Amino acid sequence: MDATLNAELLDNLLTLANQTCASREEVRVWSMSGVERLTFTDGSTAIFKYARRPFDREEQALRLAKTLGVPVPSVHASAVLDGWLGMLLEDLGAPIREADDLDGAAAAVVLHRTRTAAALPVLDQEGLRGLPARASEHLGHLRKADRWEDTHDIEDALDRIAQAAEARSAGAAFGPFGWVHSEFHPTSLHIGRRGWRLLDFARAFTGPGLLDLASWHGTLDNPDPARLRVFLETYVSEGGTPDALAKRGGLPAEKWALGWHRVWAVEWFMEQSIRWINDPATDPAYIKAVRRHLTDVLHLLEV
Repeated sequence: MDATLNAELLDNLLTLANQTCASREEVRVWSMSGVERLTFTDGSTAIFKYARRPFDREEQALRLAKTLGVPVPSVHASAVLDGWLGMLLEDLGAPIREADDLDGAAAAVVLHRTRTAAALPVLDQEGLRGLPARASEHLGHLRKADRWEDTHDIEDALDRIAQAAEARSAGAAFGPFGWVHSEFHPTSLHIGRRGWRLLDFARAFTGPGLLDLASWHGTLDNPDPARLRVFLETYVSEGGTPDALAKRGGLPAEKWALGWHRVWAVEWFMEQSIRWINDPATDPAYIKAVRRHLTDVLHLLEV
């Protein structure tokens, strides 16, 4: 983000909050968003978070979640400037420990029990079914730009998944269906002295809650259906719907969840490549990730 634009956005937020900033400390910054800790002249602190599309809906999602009873950081002020969202958020301080699987299961139960919000985008069975085709469209745009040219294996895998998508997407509306955090990882669950809070709602949507549960252990390691099955059982024991364990699309719940989560991730990576990041220098890393996930999908969804 341009430094001048960043400073102007922060100044707008400080004016709204009737505050004067004494110091700024970077927490995490990348090309599409950033997080800073602000210390004000009165000694109080807040988090300054800024992001551009497609991460610019978080203020709305956080306010909705707060209104509906989900433990999230409070939004003190928000503003939009030249396509960038800026927020002043409650500073939760340093976590007292890392979130574990029991914490994650309990938090997911609370989120998935929350009443759905009409303002959130929806990813239902039809939406799942369309993900491979959307990814193929992204691939077509990349090739028109003379990128991702030697990727016939990716094209073939997407075609195979698309052909199986109608059958394998069955059961998408089984419970839990509602709020999906979409970035549900231990780092998005803050365990503090005053309890827990969920962070990072920039891409929240309405859809199958199993996608959250499948994302909890991340995607850097090979998918582990047995490990996810244990997590699903923990989720049910913490009060989640028993339907979370039901077969869907002809598959065990854990394989269905891991497979479709990775289809969702593939489409997102490819959209980033052509639309949001749009930097050919990043292509090798994205191609590697997409190939790895597609290999997993073919196995998990038994395509």
